[in-house]
Amino acid sequence: MSKVFRTASVLSLALSTVAALSVTDVSFALEATNETPEAEIIIDPALLDSSDEEANQNPVVFGESKEVAADIPQDVIEADRVANELNAGSADFNNSGANSLRALVNQQVTSGNLDAEMQCLAGTVYFESKGESLAGQLAVARVVMARTASSRFPNSMCGVVYQRRQFSFVRNGRMPRIDKGHRNWRNAVAISKIAMNDAWKSEVEGALFFHARYVSPGWRLKRMARIDNHIFYR
Repeated sequence: MSKVFRTASVLSLALSTVAALSVTDVSFALEATNETPEAEIIIDPALLDSSDEEANQNPVVFGESKEVAADIPQDVIEADRVANELNAGSADFNNSGANSLRALVNQQVTSGNLDAEMQCLAGTVYFESKGESLAGQLAVARVVMARTASSRFPNSMCGVVYQRRQFSFVRNGRMPRIDKGHRNWRNAVAISKIAMNDAWKSEVEGALFFHARYVSPGWRLKRMARIDNHIFYR
């Protein structure tokens, strides 16, 4: 009799094991079918609100964030720098509808410190044309500015002014001392502001070269005009 109970117990245990394995096999098969419902992705709108303080302090990052350096040409970067400096220097420019170059010069505030670019431009106007008419001084300033816009020359005013063997007043890479209390310096600063802001056109717009009228360098360039003591070329 005991043998019959033991046999029945063994058969019962075997049947239970087979049933368990059958269920397990069915579950694996179910995961492998396309009928399994996909998990729903829920995004908390609070995490997308940039004004949410907690979200800003603990941002959710998807994937790895990497900085990518833009390949910007150096000449573009430098041109932007010069443009920014020119724009910054124009903040104190005054133009109240002047009907003459002299009136426009008189409107300018010429006291105070100048940035490097303005110092280079005004210094060139001062040393090259301080004894000439305002039109002659403006022409010199516009040549410096035309050179900064040309690919043939440095793209900053100081670069143009201090380029080797271009302006005779520059000696050993330096400008001579300037008498900044003189009317000639105030005129040079005012003319430089006018030139930098394109506020008054010169008779020789676009000129890139000039020389004193008492010399004859024999340049094969297009002569534009003579203003006071200088002859201008393109």
